[in-house]
Order: sequence, then structure tokens, then C-alpha cells
Amino acid sequence: MKLFLLLVFAFILVAMLAITITASLDRSVFNVGQELLSDRWFQATLLDAYFGFLMFYLWVAYKERTTTSRIVWFVLIMAFGNIAMSTYALIQLAKLPSGASIEQLLLREAVPQR
Repeated sequence: MKLFLLLVFAFILVAMLAITITASLDRSVFNVGQELLSDRWFQATLLDAYFGFLMFYLWVAYKERTTTSRIVWFVLIMAFGNIAMSTYALIQLAKLPSGASIEQLLLREAVPQR
């Protein structure tokens, strides 16, 4: 399962980087024009994407222990979307011990007892 997830998130990262670079070479994201911004399907797609980013971030906020890392990941996810999200998932997968279950990936690390 870990290898499968690594491949999926690596593919997402590479695909998003490729399309983002290609699109930015075509035109600036700040040059989208009023026609696009007023299009209802564009608005629905944008809202759908950002709600998805927010849902993923809730898992990140649960996993991360410090306020600083929660803030940093919030900014990264809201600014870079799936690029940041796939990077976060790859980092979490890299930290996962060999033979660990998917539950260990999804759940917060246990705090060692003193």
C-alpha cells in the first residue's frame, strides 16, 4: 500500500508541476480576465478546489503538533493546492516505518509517555 500511495502522490506532484509550468508560460494567473472570473463554472470549480484544500488541511492540522507548522502548511496548501498536498503526503509516507499500516499514516503520532 505504501508503494502505491508513493506512486500516486508522486504522479500528482509531477503532473501538477508540469501543467502549472506549462500554463504559467502561456499566461499569468493574474491575467485571467473578467470573462473567466464571472463564469459560474469557473467559480464553482474554484470553490470546489478550495473546499477540497480546506478538508485536506484539517487532516494536516490534526497531524501537526505545533501552531507554526499548522500555519505554514495552511499557507502552502492554500497557495499551492495539490502541489503542497502531494508534497505533504510524500513527506508523511517517507516518515512511515517499513511495514506500517495505513492507520499509522492517517493518525497522529502518539506522544511518548514520561
